[in-house]
Formats: sequence, C-alpha cells, structure tokens
Amino acid sequence: MRMCELLVGLPDVRILGVHGRASEALRIHIESSGERPGYSNCGVLTQMKDRSAVELVDLPCFARATRLIWHKCRWKCAEPSCPVGSWTERDSRIAAPRMVLTDRAARWVTLQVGYYGRSVNDLALELGCDWHTVNDAVIAYGTALVDDDPKRFGVVEALGLDGVLFARVGPWRRQEFSTQIVDVGRGQLLDVVPGRSGAGATDWLEVQGTEWRNKVRYASLDLSSRYRKVFSTMVPDAVQVTDPFHVIKLANTKLDECRRRVQNETMGHRGHRSDPLYRCRRLLTKAEERLSEAGKDKLLGLLRAGDPRGDVATMWEAKEAVRELYSHADPALALQWVEQLGADLQDSDYPTEARSLGRTLIRWKHQIAAWHEAHVSNGPTEARQQSDQTGQACGVRIHVVSQLPHPVTALRRQAQLGPTGHDHTPLKSKAPRSRARASWRHRPSCRRAGCASGARSTR
Repeated sequence: MRMCELLVGLPDVRILGVHGRASEALRIHIESSGERPGYSNCGVLTQMKDRSAVELVDLPCFARATRLIWHKCRWKCAEPSCPVGSWTERDSRIAAPRMVLTDRAARWVTLQVGYYGRSVNDLALELGCDWHTVNDAVIAYGTALVDDDPKRFGVVEALGLDGVLFARVGPWRRQEFSTQIVDVGRGQLLDVVPGRSGAGATDWLEVQGTEWRNKVRYASLDLSSRYRKVFSTMVPDAVQVTDPFHVIKLANTKLDECRRRVQNETMGHRGHRSDPLYRCRRLLTKAEERLSEAGKDKLLGLLRAGDPRGDVATMWEAKEAVRELYSHADPALALQWVEQLGADLQDSDYPTEARSLGRTLIRWKHQIAAWHEAHVSNGPTEARQQSDQTGQACGVRIHVVSQLPHPVTALRRQAQLGPTGHDHTPLKSKAPRSRARASWRHRPSCRRAGCASGARSTR
C-alpha cells in the first residue's frame, strides 16, 4: 500500500482500493489518515457519525481518466446542546470545498488555460469530465489569482476598448457580446466585461481609481459612440484615437454597400458569378498600389460594364482617398485632409454611401487625425479577439499557481459571461466615368508634402 500512496502523491491519505475496467475511468478510493479531531468547539469528545463517498475528477493516470473517491468522515458532538452538531472533514490539499476537481487538477487546468492557451473543451475531453466542471475551476482559481494581485496592470498609458461577439447561447443562438479592455501599448488583455453598452467598462474604470486613470494618455477605440462616452466621462484628459484599421474598414464597408445596391438596381438580383460587379468585389477592396496592370485593367473594365452611373467608381476613389490619409505623419495636414474630404463627400451628386462616409469622417475628425500624433492602434485588441475566438491566449499570462485565497468565494464572483479565385477574361476598356472631385480624387496634397508612406494600410 505504501507504493500506491507514493503513486497517488497526496499527503496523509490511505489507499483503500483501485478498480476500473479498460474502457472506464480509473477509480482510486482513499481516506484521510490524519489525526482524529479530539474535541468539538464545546470541549466534548467528538464521535464519528458516518461516512460519505465524494467522487472527484483527478489528473489522468497512465493515460486514463482518473476519479478520486474520497471517503469523508462525518463527525458529531456527543453534547445534544452543542450548536455545531455535526460536520464533515475538510482537507484543502485534496480538494477545495464544493469543487468537483481535486486541488492539483484545478491548478493544472488553470495553468493550461491561462498560461499555455489551451481550450476548456480540450481539457474536459482529456480529463473525461463536463465542460462546466473545468470552466468552474478555471474561474475560481483564476479569479483568486487575479484578486490576489491588484497591481498586475501597472501603469497603462494607452488603453483600448473594443466589442467582440463572445458566444451564441440558447436554442436560437442568441448573440452575447463582451467588451475587451486592453493595454494597446503592450498588447496585454486587462479584463473582459459583459455587454458592449459601455456600462461595464465605466464600472471597471471606476474601480481602478482616479490616480490610475490620470496616467492614461491615449484612449484607443473603434468608431463607437458608446466607448467615446466612456472615455470622455472616465478619462477626459486622455487623447482619443481612432486607429486606421476601423477607418479603412468603414470605407470598405460603404464601398461594398454601394456595390450591392448598384447590383440590385441594375440587375434586379443579388450578385451572380457572371455579374461584373460581383466579379470585381475582391479587386475593389484591394489596395490600389497592389493591383497589377492586368488587375487594374480588369477592375476598370468590370466597373465600366456594371456601374453605368459611376457610383461604385466614386466610392472606390473615396476609399483610396481615405487610405491616402495614412501615407504621412503630419497631424495638422491629416486634420485638414479629413475636413476637406468629408466636405467634398457631402455633394448631393455623390451616392448615399459617400455622403454617409463623409458625415462619419467629419464627426470623428479629431480622433482620426490624433493617430498621426499618438500612433497607438486598436490592432492588439483585434488580435486579442481572434486569439480568444480560436481558443488561444497567446498574450494572456497567468503566473505559476501558488497559494490560493478561498477559491469558492472567487467562484461566487465569477463574471456573467456564460465563447475564391476565377478565370474570367478581363473586360478591357477605358476608365469608368466618375464624379469624384479633383481636390481628393488625384490626392496630390500628401505626396507634395514629402510624406512617408510606411504607415499605409491595405484593407
């Protein structure tokens, strides 16, 4: 039996037996071998009342799922008037109260999820237990680690907020969103709060304290009025920055909306593979300088064939004008460029999507131009979204698990978050007619200013 105790590796336990078929989990029966409690709180000698077997999920043994059957003793006081009555023995070295995983298994899954980026489902399959069993342990032990280190954030000079689809729940696959709070300077995920209304982020910033918030110099966000209100309320002295990714993404979105609208107006149906506008949908979002001569001829020919009024061509040139904004690093010139471009796009002859894009640019002109001074981006936040959605936490690091303060208390405070090419022959023709104004169509301003082109975005 001493050999079995060494293999199990738990202190002060006695092995009662081991059984389990080849196709089943290995079950190890144990009992505590420590000293019997002598007296209860009232000073009367304790007596054993009965035993109860508690099944716990343990670490795999010999490449097999393992269950630890802990035969707990229930003690009682012989004094009838004792207020305690009876109680069950506890040993945090074996398992924390009300936890289904053993203590060592819970620490291991927390380390695997937090440090090595493994998914909860992967660990549940390896341990042969339910997904919620592993997730509850990770939340309990991980929250205890987070609460035990209130200064883990350090000084954050550039703070980013971004909404992300967290999970689809229920039979109707209802979307549940969350807000990710990221130190965009270091690309470190600070926290995830439920919802994207801004209330959760406001409460989170309120908890951090005034001294911590005053050190935030830049606030990076997408084109969200809710997050702008959060930053304006909680960190009013921080410079709000809208990164190039979301600005160019908006321009591409408006371009695609225009293409689909013109497609329906001219063809009477959604895009088919033989329709000109459908065939050029990828070329439209591609950067102009990345188009080869053949690719550009193909794009212009397809626009000529499928865009009779030049609406899509106008939006394509507007998108390229927005991209040109990031080919230099002069904040004053950037602000002037955004104001002029936004005003030009308000022309009544332009398509509806161009006017909508122009209004958004004017409304966010200061945040857009601020990027040329701050050079902070919500890109790390977007990378965090992709990392979390694929089950990889490459930027999140949980320190090696040490002494944990009451994981059950931490479990009660858990967050309320429930996780083609084609071979068509190009149509060659002259450039399509466009109503774009020369002030931003030819984009001469930035090139004449001797600007660097290293910051251009492509999509």
